[in-house]
Amino acid sequence: MAAHLPGMGAIKASRGFAFRVWAPHADAVSVFGEFNDWDAEANPLKSEGNGYWYVRVPKAKAGHEYKFWITNGENSFARRDPYAPQVTDSVGNAVIYDQAAFDWEGTQAHCPPHHELVIYELHVGTFNQGPDADGTLHDVVDRLDQLRDLGVNAIQLMPVAEFAGDMSWGYNPADPFAVESSYGGPDALKTLVRAAHQRGLAVILDVVYNHFGPSDLDLWQFDGWQENGLGGIYFYNDWRSATPWGDTRPDYGREEVRRYIRDNALMWLREYHMDGLRLDMTPYMRSVDGTEFNLPEGWSLMRWLSETMREEFPGRIIIAEDLHGDASVTSLAEGGAGFHAQWDSQFVHPVREALEKTNDAWRSLAEVSSALTHSYGDPFARVIYTESHDEVANGRSRVPASVDEGDQSGWAAQKRSTLGAALMLTAPGIPMLFQGQEFLEGGWFRDDVPLDWRRREDFAGIANLYADLITLRLNRWGSTRGLTAGNIDVFHADEEANLLAYHRWADGGPGDSVVVVANLSAQALEHRRIGLPAAGRWTLRFNSDAPSYSALFGTLASFDLDAGTDGADGLPCSAEVTVAPYSVLIYSQDA
Repeated sequence: MAAHLPGMGAIKASRGFAFRVWAPHADAVSVFGEFNDWDAEANPLKSEGNGYWYVRVPKAKAGHEYKFWITNGENSFARRDPYAPQVTDSVGNAVIYDQAAFDWEGTQAHCPPHHELVIYELHVGTFNQGPDADGTLHDVVDRLDQLRDLGVNAIQLMPVAEFAGDMSWGYNPADPFAVESSYGGPDALKTLVRAAHQRGLAVILDVVYNHFGPSDLDLWQFDGWQENGLGGIYFYNDWRSATPWGDTRPDYGREEVRRYIRDNALMWLREYHMDGLRLDMTPYMRSVDGTEFNLPEGWSLMRWLSETMREEFPGRIIIAEDLHGDASVTSLAEGGAGFHAQWDSQFVHPVREALEKTNDAWRSLAEVSSALTHSYGDPFARVIYTESHDEVANGRSRVPASVDEGDQSGWAAQKRSTLGAALMLTAPGIPMLFQGQEFLEGGWFRDDVPLDWRRREDFAGIANLYADLITLRLNRWGSTRGLTAGNIDVFHADEEANLLAYHRWADGGPGDSVVVVANLSAQALEHRRIGLPAAGRWTLRFNSDAPSYSALFGTLASFDLDAGTDGADGLPCSAEVTVAPYSVLIYSQDA
């Protein structure tokens, strides 16, 4: 008897395809589809004696639709292939897909070093939809040049695994290995990644392993077995099954399920050339209720994923959405989960609170300072942002709407949202924007409301403000190297005036040291003395109040600084600074 081909699902053979499936409680398994006229008896699988079943089908070809026919006792039923990379839809058939057939045109994964990463999060279904676009992965390609021109160097896709229906945020994966059919399927995703890499953009994918489904879920009671009326072989069948999204938490303690999740993660990296993964809501992988550590097998699974990525795909990134401020999430020490970075609630919440306060007296510079300087040991082990899909939905609005719901394009909304952006893009960490943030998209995020790209023209100046900030953040002018480093010293924090100043540096000196001055009040602040790290001319590289960014800006001129040797704020030199309301200035010395 010929040796079995390695792999799971539909496996390309020298002739046709082989099929392997895990169904330990099945009495019989067959595969049926277009290659055998949907005859459930034509191609039975042979038990391997370990819960796995296998058969070769010479007539099977890429593009053929198929399912498995499973018999358990007196019951027989059809199931989609759990490993299928393509399905007709979430209630339809699996489709044989040849991963090797796509032409990558020589492109490779392209993840920038983490200290030089600027991420742009987007939702495929709403990112580019309109008269000439349907919200597909191909439509995202059509906007990549604009993202490249904005200056970001990575896009993060909200989940694209097949979900129930044609419209969703994506956090309800029905077929975890399949690319959403309404988005265009696997070739469309590969086309997007190839196009992004051709433009120097990395692609990070959001994946969901804290639960599956819960609807249109063929994994549910996959081979007919279950306990307590729960999910069967892929899921916990006791109290550990419960999640906020249904009783569909995978059984992280079962070897076959652990490998299923690991195989999924590796597929995105290997077959789709992803530059990184972001794991959704990891607290529900380590805990039943999201607060404790009562699922140690879930924690060890995350460590296994991170270790595997570091070993097999060095240079790529794995990010956790944990939001508990726990340094062990990004620790490589024994007991740590080993992620490269985690979304940082210690930044977004205090900064958002400061931006949204209606009274200047209520803003806390101490909390903002703490947000700027917070670290998990590695300054770039955190992703920082003022907007994300979670922060602008579920009862929360985008920053302009939170600042002034009645005038989301007005002076206050423009000033305070761009103030937040400047804090984010000058703080240590990996900064992340959410789609449309750069042109003042208002309201809140919904999966049935397309992004309004007309605002990109209406607020071109705001978009240029973001582009200039990103240029400085990545030291593309060669004068702000300190912004790519992890060092920060908040040396001036005047709570009464709401004036903040901090020093960012790598090695220090001209072309390296950067001083950021932020006015978190509605009042102009003139001739305020602040400390500076060195004497001489400090050139104004950025003023968020520049009239070129908005017709509503430009109320007060700011200038270069000439620092004398009279020290202040614990620094050897000082100068007087003038800064407009809710504005940020960035200074550095010429190299």
